Amino acid sequence: MNKPRIIIIVGPTAVGKSQLALELAARINAEIISADSMQVYRYMDIGTAKPTSDEQEKVKHHLIDILYPDEEFSAALFKQEAREVTSNVDRQGKVAIIAGGTGLYIKALTRGLFKGPGTDPELRRTLIKKAVLAGNDYLYKELSELDPVTAARLHPNDSFRIIRAIEVCRLTQKPLSEYHEKHSFKDSPFDTFKIGLYIDRKYLYSRIEKRVDRMIAIGLVDEVKCLLDMGYARDLNSMQGLGYKQVTGYLMGEFSLDDAILQVKQGTKRYAKRQMTWFRADPEINWYAYPYDYPRIIQKTKGFLEA
Repeated sequence: MNKPRIIIIVGPTAVGKSQLALELAARINAEIISADSMQVYRYMDIGTAKPTSDEQEKVKHHLIDILYPDEEFSAALFKQEAREVTSNVDRQGKVAIIAGGTGLYIKALTRGLFKGPGTDPELRRTLIKKAVLAGNDYLYKELSELDPVTAARLHPNDSFRIIRAIEVCRLTQKPLSEYHEKHSFKDSPFDTFKIGLYIDRKYLYSRIEKRVDRMIAIGLVDEVKCLLDMGYARDLNSMQGLGYKQVTGYLMGEFSLDDAILQVKQGTKRYAKRQMTWFRADPEINWYAYPYDYPRIIQKTKGFLEA
């Protein structure tokens, strides 16, 4: 049997992945699967740049608003859910477009995951306590010393994966990156066309700053306040996301709103740089300057689907 054909759109935050996914979906009878580790959470709309209700009405989206903020999500769960959705979409005679900037999720979907060593509940509790008392930066520095390769591909605020990586190092005396290298990720259930979007860094940073300003203008502070009022603790993995962590600090009186906004902008720029480092390492990605190469993207996408 032929493998399902899927379109994957990747690139740094604010580059235009969601917009391209919507435009492509309208042209090729497709549905969109979000590969964003934050858009899975309910009540977190503004800070995650979630597609609007109008956009979700125009094109069916999947893996958005499927969890509450105090529930955990992972690459393994994404792989399971996204593969099921993709199979359903394919059976309907449609194309699945996977769009998002969480590189590990894309890798899990297209190449699989390795089965790592077990967990140590006591060690994990100790590491979680360290994260709460000393901050995520403390754990990120520890991981950088134990496994710099894994640290380089993780966000410093991604406490869940940082803790898991440290746990693997402590339990096995081997870095997580070594396990990844040995696994080689040969699982290949789809025929894929990977589209990578890029724009000039200066322009990208300008777009990031404008996006953050717009998030504040349309109510990010109120969104975070509502989450805290609902009882969602600031140390939850979801609340460590860009925008949510910094605005929480502002609401807790730790710094001014201007400082919080500056931190969000700086953090988002660093995150965009790490995303490009991750995606540049994938030789299967076809890179396009967006929106300038839009006609070429359409041409190549149709050629892939018709081949």
